[in-house]
Amino acid sequence: MKLNEIRDNEGARKSRTRVCRGIGCGKGKTGGRGMKGQKSRTGVAINGFEGGQMPIYRRLPMRGFKNPSRLNFVEINLDRIQAALDAGSLSADKTVDAVALMEAGLIRRAKDGVRLLGQGELKAKINVCVAGISKSAKEAVEKLGGSVTIMAPVCDEKDADKKAE
Repeated sequence: MKLNEIRDNEGARKSRTRVCRGIGCGKGKTGGRGMKGQKSRTGVAINGFEGGQMPIYRRLPMRGFKNPSRLNFVEINLDRIQAALDAGSLSADKTVDAVALMEAGLIRRAKDGVRLLGQGELKAKINVCVAGISKSAKEAVEKLGGSVTIMAPVCDEKDADKKAE
């Protein structure tokens, strides 16, 4: 084998289709764009255009709104915390907060804070520090002698700038 004999396998490189280069290329004359009209030409932007009539997105009324100051909590249930305690990835001696949950692999990111929900059964006494908690989850934690601390939600710097505007 010599360097001048090295080449790709047959069919490894496919040549691009040359458009509008005569009938021999198979995409000659109209170049795959059909016949005449606005869509066969360049610079077409007609999405939503209805020929001068008021378009449907302007005829229909606006519904609802997006609350710019809405908080986005990560929700986690008691049964997932109990499973992590049983597995040993979470310690009952330490405070269960967003950082501890991330280290245990229960949540990926804290977003604006963690909200604890009451699905499942808790068997261990834990101290919880979260941004929000449901009534049933609070009762379950306090029934076993644990404590609940509700701290202010933490939001990212990017989100804080958006909310300030």
